[in-house]
Amino acid sequence: MSNDFLIIVYFLPLALVFAIYIMLRRRASKKASAIHAAATEAGLVEPPSLHPIIDPSACLGCGACASACPEGNVIGLIKGKAFLVEPTHCIGHGACAKACPTRAITLVFGTEQRGVDIPFVGADFQTNVPGIYIAGELGGMGLIRNAIEQGRQAMDAIRTSLPNTKSNYIDVVIVGAGPAGFSATLAAKHHGLKSVTIEQESLGGTVAHYPRGKLVMTQPVDLPIIGKVKLKDPSKEHLLEFWQSVEQESGVSIQYGERVTEVAPIDSGFEVKTTKGAYKTEALLLAIGRRGTPRKLGVPGEGLSKVVYRMVDPEQYTGKRVLVVGGGDSALEAAAEIAEQPGSKVILSYRSETFSRARQRNRERVDKLAADGAITIVMKSEVRAIAPDHIVLEKNGVRKKALNDDVIICAGGILPTAFLQSVGVEVETKFGVA
Repeated sequence: MSNDFLIIVYFLPLALVFAIYIMLRRRASKKASAIHAAATEAGLVEPPSLHPIIDPSACLGCGACASACPEGNVIGLIKGKAFLVEPTHCIGHGACAKACPTRAITLVFGTEQRGVDIPFVGADFQTNVPGIYIAGELGGMGLIRNAIEQGRQAMDAIRTSLPNTKSNYIDVVIVGAGPAGFSATLAAKHHGLKSVTIEQESLGGTVAHYPRGKLVMTQPVDLPIIGKVKLKDPSKEHLLEFWQSVEQESGVSIQYGERVTEVAPIDSGFEVKTTKGAYKTEALLLAIGRRGTPRKLGVPGEGLSKVVYRMVDPEQYTGKRVLVVGGGDSALEAAAEIAEQPGSKVILSYRSETFSRARQRNRERVDKLAADGAITIVMKSEVRAIAPDHIVLEKNGVRKKALNDDVIICAGGILPTAFLQSVGVEVETKFGVA
C-alpha cells in the first residue's frame, strides 16, 4: 500500500471535517454580524444592566460564552471572536463569564454613554462601612436567580466575619424580604444566627408588584435549607406561593409592615431604628432594592389619584383609556396586559426613539398589539400635563390632548442615595466598569 494512498485514507476525512467546521463558523459569523447590524440600525445598543465586555486579545473564539447564555443570541462569534451582538437582550445572568476558559469576559455596569449609580460593594458584599452589607437589586443585581445567590453568599460572608465572643446583640438585621433578603433570611437560620428580617410591605419585595402571570424565574436556583429549586410554572404567583410555603415550613420570622427610619453606629455594631422599635446588631444586610422610590415625571396633575407607578392587576383597567409611560420591560408588559383586556384603549408614551431597555419578546408583543390597533405607540414623546379626564403629550414640539381615565408611570426607581449616605455608604457612578 503506497504512502500516497495512506495519506488519502487517513487525512481526507480530517480535511473534510475541518472544511465543514470552517463553513459552519463562517455561517455563524455571518448570522451574528447580521443580528448586530440590525440591532445597531434599530438603536438597540445599550445593555439594560449588568453585562459582559469581551477582551478580543484573550478570546479564543471557542463559543463557550454564546452556548452558556440562556437568553439566546446575546453573544455571537464574528470573525472568530466573541461579540455582544444584541446588547439589549442581556439581563445579567453572568453565565458567559463563568463559561469563558481564558477569563476574557468581565461583567460591568453602565456604558461610556450611560452611567449607572451603584453603591460600593466589595467581593464579600461588604460596603465601605465595616459591618454593612448589600445584596441583590440595590447593588445592581436585579435578576431573581442572581439575587437569591447573592443573599446566600452575603450571609456566608457575614457569618465568617462575626466575632467569636457572644454578645446581647442580634447577629444580623436583614432589611428587605425580596429574593436576596429572603434567601439571606433562610441562610441565617441555616447557620444558626440570631437574625431579624424587616420588610415594609410583603414577602417578595419588588416581585410581589410584578404584573399578574409574569414569568420570573426560568433557571434552577439553590435556596438555603431547601436546596435546588426548579419551578414547573415560573410565574410570579407560583413563585410567591412557593416562597410562602417555604416561610411556613422553615419557621423563619419576618417583621412585615415595618420600615427602617435610621441606622446609627454604636460600640459593637449598629442600632437599627424602625417604625416599630429598635434593634442592636453586629451586622446589617441591605436587600431593599432600587425601586422603593418611583421616579416621577414632575408634571402638573401627577398627584391625581388616577396616577400610579406600577400595574398589578390588568383587569381593573377593562374598558378604560390608559396611558402607560416608559420604555422598559415593566412599561411594555403593563401596556400589553391592559391592551388585551376587553374594551381598553392604551397609549404607550416613551421619550426615546426605540425601546432599547426592553426584551425582544416584549417589544414584539407590543408591536403586534399596535399593528392590531390595540395600542397606540408614541415614541419621542413626553407627558406635559395630566387632568382628571385627559392627558397632554408633546412630540416634536407639538402638544396634543387625549381622553384618559388612568395613568401608569413606569419610569423606574430612584436609588435611595440619601439613606445610603446617611449611613456612610459610598455611591459611585459606573460607566462600563466592573
